[in-house]
Amino acid sequence: MSSPMSSPMSRAASRVEQPSRRTVLAAAVAAAVAGGPSSSASAGEAHDTEAHDTEANGTEANGTEASGTEASGAPDAEAAPARSVDYRGWTTYADWRSGVAEGARALAGMRPGVAIAAAPLGVVDHTDPHSRTTASWEYATWTSPLHRLTVPATEVIPSWNASTPAGSWIQVEIEGTYSDGTGTPWYVMGRWASGDQDIKRSSVDGQSDGRSTVWTDTLAIDDAASGLRLDAYRLRLTLYRRPGTDVTPTVWRLGAMGSDVPDRFTVPASVPGLARELRVPRYSQEVHKGQYPEYDNGGEAWCSPTSSQMIVEYWGGRLTHEQLAWVDPSYADPQVCHAARHTYDHQYAGCGNWPFNAAYAATFEDLQGVVTRLGSLTDLETLIGAGIPAMTSQSFLKEELTGAGYGTSGHLMTVIGFTAGGDVIANDPFSADDATVRRVYPRREFENVWLRTRRHNATGKVVSGTGGVCYLYFPARPSARQCQALTAVGIRM
Repeated sequence: MSSPMSSPMSRAASRVEQPSRRTVLAAAVAAAVAGGPSSSASAGEAHDTEAHDTEANGTEANGTEASGTEASGAPDAEAAPARSVDYRGWTTYADWRSGVAEGARALAGMRPGVAIAAAPLGVVDHTDPHSRTTASWEYATWTSPLHRLTVPATEVIPSWNASTPAGSWIQVEIEGTYSDGTGTPWYVMGRWASGDQDIKRSSVDGQSDGRSTVWTDTLAIDDAASGLRLDAYRLRLTLYRRPGTDVTPTVWRLGAMGSDVPDRFTVPASVPGLARELRVPRYSQEVHKGQYPEYDNGGEAWCSPTSSQMIVEYWGGRLTHEQLAWVDPSYADPQVCHAARHTYDHQYAGCGNWPFNAAYAATFEDLQGVVTRLGSLTDLETLIGAGIPAMTSQSFLKEELTGAGYGTSGHLMTVIGFTAGGDVIANDPFSADDATVRRVYPRREFENVWLRTRRHNATGKVVSGTGGVCYLYFPARPSARQCQALTAVGIRM
């Protein structure tokens, strides 16, 4: 299957069953290897794959979108159900000025951010648990104001966009306030760098206070049925650099998505409202079977970075020959290998960490990325109408998604459009080769396997679903139409 979220189910599984995401992914990959894309239903939930496209871009910004027409019958916006998701991002100079900076400074300009000031807060020794090396680092911190969630949440997923030049890295933490007025400890939600020479990019296991737990990249209430929720949170950045240098990491976007998606095995059907297809590159993760097994078993589990690279290239992001020089020249689509290496979570031992994928996308010039949840295919139609494809995370049995030919406990694919009849056009990386990546899936089936929070696995056991999780990558300076679409699905610029 795919990334940390290849098994996004396992995060959400806190309210049904809560195996480690690594365990879920390992089982899924084993089934996929045994059965392949056309394996029989007896293979159960076959795989978590990651898709990746290399065709021409299709964006409003560059004028290469495929043409499309809106269909009649879209539901009245006033009739839409109340949102169960609250995304808050800090991106503007005023945002960065509103936080508490210690040894850090807000940056103005075309892309405001926060960086280490001339006088850092101090120096600290850090031992990387994966490389076993200890080094000294100058550091600074930035802490957001308290954000009160409009949706008291059962889960919160942070994401960020940053630049980390050689000799620097960042740590992201969250502190929550429960609905009974008590608080969580500060939880580490990621230690991240765009490269892998200074630290080994990783999540942190073993974090819980008995009421909430961090599952790789998601902070989840342990017992949602109790009524306990997270009412508010603060985020804290720690910026690190080698002592005595003027190198600094810079963070341009920091935010989190809080959600309380209702438990459900089925979701309400939406009415088709758009016929359009974006020209998004197509990459197969299966082409990379056996390549670089040190990064999560090779391509068999690369659905998330493959999908990420696909969207990065849709927006014009390209890797140089120098950046790809480490890849075996006999391998096709070397940029997929690069994406896998640069999204790999050394603690999770996989490429599916959702925030790590969004952060990878934002290392490309003029791109940003967030992790959120959407409420319906109508939300996806809104984005597609503005030229913004989306990566969705879903799980299903083989018989639940006609045309897939496999089952999965968690898989990322890229929605690139809708047919005249409202069916979903997706670039599915779990395909034999690049030429077969484009698929058309029945609207009602796709909507249900993506948005539900409960499902039955191949053994009949009740397990969790992703509840509409998706990655959104879009320009750092989106057009007015793109801003309108992003705002409509809850992403503030």
